[in-house]
Amino acid sequence: MPLATFLAGIVLALALGILLTALWFRQRKTPPIAATLERLEAQLRELESQRQHMQGGLDHHLTSLTRETVALSQALRAPNARGRWGELTLRRVAELSGMAAQCDFFEQHSSDGQRPDMIVKLPGGRTLAVDAKVPLSAYLDAEAALDDVSRRAALDRHAQQVMRHVVQLSAREYWARLQPSPEMVVLFMAGDHFLAAALEREPELLEKALARRVLLATPVTLVSVLKGVAYTWRQEKLAQNAVELRRLGAELYDRVRIFSESYSDAGRHLAKAVDAYNRSAASWESRLTPSLKRMRELGVGGEEAFEPPHLEAVVRDPQGADRPT
Repeated sequence: MPLATFLAGIVLALALGILLTALWFRQRKTPPIAATLERLEAQLRELESQRQHMQGGLDHHLTSLTRETVALSQALRAPNARGRWGELTLRRVAELSGMAAQCDFFEQHSSDGQRPDMIVKLPGGRTLAVDAKVPLSAYLDAEAALDDVSRRAALDRHAQQVMRHVVQLSAREYWARLQPSPEMVVLFMAGDHFLAAALEREPELLEKALARRVLLATPVTLVSVLKGVAYTWRQEKLAQNAVELRRLGAELYDRVRIFSESYSDAGRHLAKAVDAYNRSAASWESRLTPSLKRMRELGVGGEEAFEPPHLEAVVRDPQGADRPT
């Protein structure tokens, strides 16, 4: 056999062996990769299903939240609903500040609208009127605006509405009808953002309101004011307790003094009783005992007659002086 033919056979055999080996390894590795890909595909399908489920729930909650937001916005546009919401917020502020017991609340339903929503009782018999009837329609328009121009225009109307209500509230002069009262009234705005939005378009709103004796207050500021009033009430209560304790102390002193006099009288009477007893015992001993002994000696009677003993007692005076018997 020629050498070239022999070498060609060897190369062909080696190539065939390498090809068979590669095919064998490929057959052994293919099934695990395919299984892994199938599991990965199943997990992806499961994740996609979960994502769609979560997306549906989120869409449902967003839809519900949108409906509730729209319903709240529409409700706040109604004066009665807005007034009731302001009253509830006002009551909650009074409870948080610990002043609910010192506040008189009034329902908004009144024929003339000339009654505050809350009257705060101040120390010294004074009162402070609080009103929560603030218009919010323009503010809600600003929140629903789709561009900055509409928003700014709505906020301008909101500031004007608040100032208009300040003028109306000042004209009622609650401080003149609730005597004695500080010469001002509190205009309560149920959210800090309501006042901030008005101040954004009218920075001098606070000064203008104070000039008309109207104090603009939000939940945060009103809680601070009522906390201060509550502290004053505590100091007033302590002062009243101090006066009452002084009165009770004086009353107790007089009662103890009167009792001590009666106690001294009882001691003096007791000393007199002991002294009288001892005198009678001495008289028994000097006058009766000799006769009784003589009668016994003559055969009259049996056992020896009893002789009353003398008492040695010292009655102590409540003031500390010993009173001998």
